[in-house]
Amino acid sequence: MREALRYVGQALVYVVVACAIGYFSSRPVYTQIPANSAQIKMSFSHGGARKEPCRKLTPAEIAKLPPSERRPNTCARERTSIRAQLLLDDHVIYDGVLMPTGLAGDGPARTYQKFIVPAGRHTIEARMRDSTRVEGFDYEKRATLDLVPWQNLAIDFRADAGGFIFR
Repeated sequence: MREALRYVGQALVYVVVACAIGYFSSRPVYTQIPANSAQIKMSFSHGGARKEPCRKLTPAEIAKLPPSERRPNTCARERTSIRAQLLLDDHVIYDGVLMPTGLAGDGPARTYQKFIVPAGRHTIEARMRDSTRVEGFDYEKRATLDLVPWQNLAIDFRADAGGFIFR
C-alpha cells in the first residue's frame, strides 16, 4: 500500500512538471517585432582605404632589403576608419564611425545594427565613406520600399557588387 502511494505521488509530480513545461513553452506570448512594425538590419564587414598610399622603392632601397623580402613597393598597413549612415525618410537613424580591427589597424571595420520601424512605404538611404576624403560619401544607395509587418530587411555591403545591397 505504501509503495503504491509512493508511485502515485511520483506520477503526480511528473504530471505537474510536464504541465508546467507545456504551459511555459507557449506562454507568455512573445513577439520579437511588435505588430505593424518591420525590422531593418544593417550588417557588413569592409576594409577602408590605406591611410597612406603605397610608395615605389628605389633600386638602392631594394638592394638594402634581405633577398627574401625584396619587393618593388612598400605599403603602410593602417587603414582609414569608415563612416556609415542610414537614413529613413530623410531622417538619420544611424551615423557611426567604424574603426578598423587588428593590432596594426589593418583589418576590416564591422557593424551590426537593428532598427524597428513602422510598416509601410519608406525611403531608405545607406551611405558610406571608406576613403581619406573629408566630406561626402564614396558609396550611396537610395530605395523606396514597402515594408510589410514583421518583415526583416537586410542591408549588406559588397564593394565588388557596386556597394549596398537591400534584401
